[in-house]
Amino acid sequence: MATALYGPDGFFVSGPGPAAHFRTSVHASPVFTSCLLRLLSALDAALDHPARLDVVDVGAGRGELLRSLSLAVGEPASVGSSPVTPVPLAQRVRLVAVEKAPRPEDLPPEIEWMNEIPEGVTGLLVATEWLDNVPLDLAAHTPEGWRYLLVDPATGEESTGDPVSAEDTAWLNQWWPSPSRSPAPTAALIKKFASEMGPESDANLLINEAGGRGEIGRSRDEAWAEAINKVDRGLALAVDYGHLRDGRPLGGTLTGYRGGRQVAPVPDGSCDVTAHVAMDSVASAGERVARCAYTLVSQREGLRALGADGGRPPLSLASRDPAGYLRALAAASAVAELTDPAGLGGHWWLLQPVGVALDALMAR
Repeated sequence: MATALYGPDGFFVSGPGPAAHFRTSVHASPVFTSCLLRLLSALDAALDHPARLDVVDVGAGRGELLRSLSLAVGEPASVGSSPVTPVPLAQRVRLVAVEKAPRPEDLPPEIEWMNEIPEGVTGLLVATEWLDNVPLDLAAHTPEGWRYLLVDPATGEESTGDPVSAEDTAWLNQWWPSPSRSPAPTAALIKKFASEMGPESDANLLINEAGGRGEIGRSRDEAWAEAINKVDRGLALAVDYGHLRDGRPLGGTLTGYRGGRQVAPVPDGSCDVTAHVAMDSVASAGERVARCAYTLVSQREGLRALGADGGRPPLSLASRDPAGYLRALAAASAVAELTDPAGLGGHWWLLQPVGVALDALMAR
């Protein structure tokens, strides 16, 4: 998975970048940027307007979010009716993109480009759909217990390997409950499993009969904890697909994306290989480093708390100001996409303050 995503010819390193293959909140609407500006403004005030306010985007793609922020910082834009950020912020903000790919040639010069998270961040560290692409191991639950799941990187065919290590066993025991033994699968269930999970192999049948697979999120916990450790004072925000301990998916979530379509997760570098994030485990790891309570909410809740309103404009506006009505309708539609609980609105927002007291949205 690491080679397929971040090797010399990896999916995130070569080619046009992730925006050509799938749509994130950053690409969906400028409303997302506006809400982050409001969050940044609140953080700036909580930090007492430092001389330098960092905004570090981890897993920056080709810099789409920071391009948008660089244009919006200092503008009197608003979410709802309140100003988002004071003008002096434009003179103090430092925009840093963190990505393994080479710096895009057309990236504005005010945006720094790094392949590692910088030390001593004061401000906002944001990771939009980064953790789901932090490579992880998978385990198959067999009658003898958890075993690593192996994959042929050329074909995607899976097989079971050695028993998982003591560290990974401890993680699974704490964060991924072992499924109970299921009855022998029917022919129809085997066919459905094979079509959804990959080649029909003895390993796949074993996984299905035993009751599931586990996605060992220890590497994501460590990556998030390391990111938090780079923040001196401020806020770290992770936005991602995810699940909690009581709702872990029996068959896992590993999948691939290419060209806007969901495809088999063959780790050959031709597609995104992704698995949802164990958000509670990641949150716990970050909290231990920050020594400060986190907030975990849906994107729908987070954006609404920051003023995003997906309500339709009144029909009376159509007769008074047809163009204004159409603009308001388009804006409401964009917010609706970002807050749809069956889509982007179902993403988790994990907010981890570090050395700063923030309002109710950011601390529970």
